[in-house]
Amino acid sequence: MDRWTGRVAVVTGASSGIGAAVVKALANAGMIVIGLARRVERVEELRQQLSEQAAQRLHAIRCDVTREEDIVAAFDQIEQHYGGVDVLINNAGIARGGINLFTPGNADPLRQVLDTNVMGVVLCSREAFQSMKRRSVDGHIVQVNSVVGHTVPAFASFNIYPASKFAVTALTESMRHELRIEGTRIKVTSISPGLVRTEAVPSELKTGQTPILEPEDIADAVLYVLGTPPGVQVHELTIRPVGEMM
Repeated sequence: MDRWTGRVAVVTGASSGIGAAVVKALANAGMIVIGLARRVERVEELRQQLSEQAAQRLHAIRCDVTREEDIVAAFDQIEQHYGGVDVLINNAGIARGGINLFTPGNADPLRQVLDTNVMGVVLCSREAFQSMKRRSVDGHIVQVNSVVGHTVPAFASFNIYPASKFAVTALTESMRHELRIEGTRIKVTSISPGLVRTEAVPSELKTGQTPILEPEDIADAVLYVLGTPPGVQVHELTIRPVGEMM
């Protein structure tokens, strides 16, 4: 991680769960971290969990990744105040329960999932790439994907969520090719966790004997892929808790 010391990392969905863990890990590793979130006050509260030096490296910008104007404004602000983006962690993601693909009137919640999980990734990656390209930076784009972006579990209805994560898997490969064709050495990585203890997971799955990962496990994986040598690209990293059935 030494080569990233003092460089700028942007983390979407930074207010809780995996995003919050990644924000803290990167700030502790010496990076300047910009946390994007709708609940920006929760990102600012994370400073209380950091050392004084690391807390000074953490900044928050309000951003709804379903709104292109929010994304463009946030990355413009990062360019003006912090010099640009070196690392992007596309972590923002949502799922919508209580419906299936055949539920009447389901268009709005399903569209929210696609706008967040797919278009948010595309648009944030676009803005980060333009910043890296302008400054000739060999940056890194990391997608927080899911094991359901590779196979669809048969024991429950996940409605459109797996489709959105399959899209992230395809986007990662498409980005790898586009970055190669552009002649850059910018890396792109998909990290696909199994079940993680976050606010999005029902409480009954976070107690008892259900195997589950901690957000810090995923933050450790982010540090690992960022810490690889410049000529090494971890394209896909799958992380499961021991004993998981999915």
